[in-house]
Amino acid sequence: MAGAPPGPALRIAFLGGLGEIGRNCAWFEMDGDAVLVDCGLMFPEPEMPGVDLVLPDFSHIRANRERLVGCLLTHGHEDHTGALSYLLADPSFEQAPLPIYGSGLTLGLARNRVEEAGLLDRAEWVVVRDGERRRIGQFDVEFIPVTHSVPDGFALAFHTRHGVVLHTGDFKLDLNPVDGRRTDLARIGALGEGEGVRLLLSDSTNAEEEGHTPSETAVGRALRSLFDAHPDKRVVVACFASHMHRVQQVADAAIASGRTIATLGRSMGRNVAFARQTGALSLPEDRLVDIEKIGSLPPEKVCIICTGSQGEPMSALALMAAGENKWVKVGEGDLVVLSSHAIPGNETNVGKVIDGLCRTGAEVVHSGLAPVHASGHAMREELKLMLSVAGPRGFIPIHGEFRHLLHHSRLAVEMGVPEGSVLLAEDGDVVELSGDSLDFVGEVPAGYLYVDGIVGDVGRGVLRDRQILAEEGVVVVIVTVDSRTGTVLTGPEIITRGWVYAPEAEKLLDEAREVVLAAIEEGSGTDSAVPDFETLKRRARQALGRFVNERTRRRPMIVPVVMEV
Repeated sequence: MAGAPPGPALRIAFLGGLGEIGRNCAWFEMDGDAVLVDCGLMFPEPEMPGVDLVLPDFSHIRANRERLVGCLLTHGHEDHTGALSYLLADPSFEQAPLPIYGSGLTLGLARNRVEEAGLLDRAEWVVVRDGERRRIGQFDVEFIPVTHSVPDGFALAFHTRHGVVLHTGDFKLDLNPVDGRRTDLARIGALGEGEGVRLLLSDSTNAEEEGHTPSETAVGRALRSLFDAHPDKRVVVACFASHMHRVQQVADAAIASGRTIATLGRSMGRNVAFARQTGALSLPEDRLVDIEKIGSLPPEKVCIICTGSQGEPMSALALMAAGENKWVKVGEGDLVVLSSHAIPGNETNVGKVIDGLCRTGAEVVHSGLAPVHASGHAMREELKLMLSVAGPRGFIPIHGEFRHLLHHSRLAVEMGVPEGSVLLAEDGDVVELSGDSLDFVGEVPAGYLYVDGIVGDVGRGVLRDRQILAEEGVVVVIVTVDSRTGTVLTGPEIITRGWVYAPEAEKLLDEAREVVLAAIEEGSGTDSAVPDFETLKRRARQALGRFVNERTRRRPMIVPVVMEV
């Protein structure tokens, strides 16, 4: 697709989000102009040791930078906005800032990472309102309200010559949302009946889950019951810092029970302050105190809203569980509520935090014990309703792991979308919509871009080495050889970490030295030959590797060091 001449068709390249939870990013191109829909990050999986974040591959964006006229943000979660600061680091945005469109709250949340990176001048922040329709380059885009776990989310309706292309963003059909802002099914239905939805791209996260997603207000009732049932306890509630609906309900429950509120965690404090400023969060000034002042209040009159519901190692809640939090020491007089579900891959970390909290004597409540969390994503009955109301002629499931996409595609066929018009796309796929045609037309780079301190210094090879080191250990063999004769002058010396404990394995290490010495002497050739030191390294590695495997059935990393004198 890179370098292809512009044409009348609409092309969509998926740069992330199809096959994993996170990295949501898609490239829409038409008549020579292109927009990004979201630009998110993914948190590392267990098999990515040392990695801080995972980003989309930006190479396609860079190769076509001159066509990019804007980035449209569906909502404020970091899996949809968190990669912006890394994209804007590209020098091409220094002279031509990127227009970024979204609701006021979404842009406020997205600005945080960009501001921290010192790149605010590389973006133009354009606030759009519910139902607004804008011309962005060659695109005619309508911003349709949807309900999600973060306020002020949008579905995007692209009005094209081929019909309406509707991207739902992340959504649920909550009939009683906290802020009263419902998914605008009436407008989506009008599009279906009027212009007709030519292509629907829809959130697949809960495509395996039967029924309807519980209303967020049901969580509020559960929280109030917990507060009322523990009038003598200090209450600590952990949730996502961007989940302002949840924070609002925690605050309401706390105030109703006579408690004063403090926030803990940098992102929580920052987001609460911004949400109060914009009106997205109603929290009276006299019921909010700084965390350092809670010691002067009776514990049973305090509610702490903090970060760390995913068990992040240095988060406020994890430090509490380890007894290392500067401000809060939890114990028998505390009720701790984890108002979230563990993101796939985080279950172990969350379990450790819960165990640590229980050891302190605190009472711990999580979603497995009480209805203190409701998903922000539509379940099967809601997905059916969206398909029914939109009535699309074509369908592509988005946002989810492969099994979620697969189940959603089958659901679309059940709801009457022609099977030949349902595309099961993955990261890197490019689809083209033209007239009555909807089909795959190519691929773009869409691999993982790892962040470990800086961007791009970690690849698959580095991760593979880290996994070997973590699982099998490392063995270093050092030997000094005469550069003229190949005679071994000193060594071999063997240093091991994670293979065997050297003080308890002297005999094994002595045998290993003999094996390496024999291999090097055999490879040195005759006295008159000039030794090939690369060959000596290879012989040492192979001989030691065979010995280690035969004697211990392990495969540590073997690092030969042959020094010349």
